[in-house]
Amino acid sequence: QVRLVESGGGSVQAGGSLRLSCAASGYTYGNNCNGWFRQAAGKEREWVAIIDSDGSTTYKDSVKGRFTISADSGANTLYLQMNNLAPDDTASYYCAAVDAPCSFRSNIDGGRYYYGMRYWGKGTLVTISS
Repeated sequence: QVRLVESGGGSVQAGGSLRLSCAASGYTYGNNCNGWFRQAAGKEREWVAIIDSDGSTTYKDSVKGRFTISADSGANTLYLQMNNLAPDDTASYYCAAVDAPCSFRSNIDGGRYYYGMRYWGKGTLVTISS
């Protein structure tokens, strides 16, 4: 049985940093699709950062240059380093994975929509105050 458990959320002021972790059991981070998603109050869930099966990383435009996704195969943990946080980053953050390459479609505005994630954590809350 696959279990993903997030940690590292909390409350910080704008400009601060947090590092989220997602420990996996029953699943190995490696040549699969793994990522972080978030959902703010009253909004739809959105993807934030992805590591695809070939090791390539992709970021939502609004977090580029501020967030970094990484995976430690030895610790079997996925990370999201978040720097220069802003109030708009306030949300519950979820790690997600699927034991296959990432599936996404391209939007008209040039953005991406990732889908097909099979495993989800229960989320960790990040609150950024101005």
